[in-house]
Amino acid sequence: MNRDAVLAWVESPLQLIGAAEWAAAHRITVPVAGRLTPQMSETADLLLARGARFGEMEPYLGIPWKLLAQHPHWLVGDGFSGQFRLAAAVLRPRTLTFLDDGAIALPFADTLLQRRPYARPHVTEKGLTSLVAPFTAETIARRARSRAARLFTAFDLGPDREAALADRGFAIERHRFAWTRATAPSPVDLGTRVILGSARPVDGRMTRDAYLTWLAEVTEAAPTGAEPATYLPHRRETAEQLDAVRRVPGVAVAAASVPVELILAGATRPLQLHTLPSTTSTTLPLILAGTGSTINGEPVPTGQARAGAER
Repeated sequence: MNRDAVLAWVESPLQLIGAAEWAAAHRITVPVAGRLTPQMSETADLLLARGARFGEMEPYLGIPWKLLAQHPHWLVGDGFSGQFRLAAAVLRPRTLTFLDDGAIALPFADTLLQRRPYARPHVTEKGLTSLVAPFTAETIARRARSRAARLFTAFDLGPDREAALADRGFAIERHRFAWTRATAPSPVDLGTRVILGSARPVDGRMTRDAYLTWLAEVTEAAPTGAEPATYLPHRRETAEQLDAVRRVPGVAVAAASVPVELILAGATRPLQLHTLPSTTSTTLPLILAGTGSTINGEPVPTGQARAGAER
């Protein structure tokens, strides 16, 4: 077995993008074990069409034991996953690199620092998932002490966290979606006003009535005579929620089967984006840097040149 063989083990489209960014940054072709879902397949096809350095693509349900055993370096999409905890406790990979799984990157960093329990936020855990957590935590800590545990992230973890992680041996590598931006094709015309859908009502974090009220307030603030705002659905929105969204005046629901980061990466003109707090609050300022866009009225920083200039 190659002691440096790398495998990306990912469960969501954003994690898959993280794997593509890691492979591009390290100039390594990476095989992928990806959760078998329609959006994962569509995202993988799009990334491959853009030249992602992916090797063999293995869709799976459950734990890909054989692949994990053959690759001592795991790019892990979800460090809180019960399946990851079990596999890591049993197989004890030689090297671990944790990719972003959305805004959960911050509580996961605190978990690595033992500032909070090894448990997914806002979830009551029990059974095998909680039983193996201490063993997985010790495996990760051992790898960190031997300088074989890393974070590859687009999130600003903060000076305190980063210093504390470094003290424990974790290496931190930041990325700014450079590959995603550089490989983006000409953008689809979405108009200048875009609303990003949310799964908050689906998750029980917001009532549907409150969500529709927010949408109405966004559209009512548009200039008189403005075209409808383009609404990009969240991948977990239900058909019932989208039907309700379509009834809000001033909203045009678009098809969106891949992450919004891939849809908007090729933007070359200013966009006015509206979104509730989510992972996109971190990712989209990086994706849209240099375009003159705004998110919820706040200008996007100009930290990067447009994607077209990076090719």
